[in-house]
Amino acid sequence: MKLRKITYRFLSIVGVALALTACSDDGPMEQAGEKIDEAAEDTRNAIEDSCEKVKEELGAEDEDC
Repeated sequence: MKLRKITYRFLSIVGVALALTACSDDGPMEQAGEKIDEAAEDTRNAIEDSCEKVKEELGAEDEDC
């Protein structure tokens, strides 16, 4: 029974350590996610700018896309 208690305590400590590690803000996955978000926003802005340019060249009344 003593081995079982030690095992449970060890697993609990390891679990808490992993949970705290996952909460760090500077991890590589967090940085990758931010880069993906920035790329998506840049793409969205470029598409919107292109749409507005086309509407302006066509003389559309509503230039918002």
